[in-house]
Amino acid sequence: KELDQTRLVGQMSRIWELMKDGRWRSLREISDATGSPEASASAQLRNFRKPRFGGHVVDRQRISGGLYKYRIRIEDQLT
Repeated sequence: KELDQTRLVGQMSRIWELMKDGRWRSLREISDATGSPEASASAQLRNFRKPRFGGHVVDRQRISGGLYKYRIRIEDQLT
């Protein structure tokens, strides 16, 4: 658990630093920029919606087929 916790906190931090600007990105773009697998990026985006991780709005926009882009809206950005 200790090793996994360290890895996941680092992963979440890297994804947060990338996504906090509110720009739209695909899971591939997030993965490429952070070195995290796409599935992990998706899981971390879901975590950002949870109250204990800020309860942020994570928007999803369909690109085509089953491909989407995501952005995080921080509370300060909502107004």
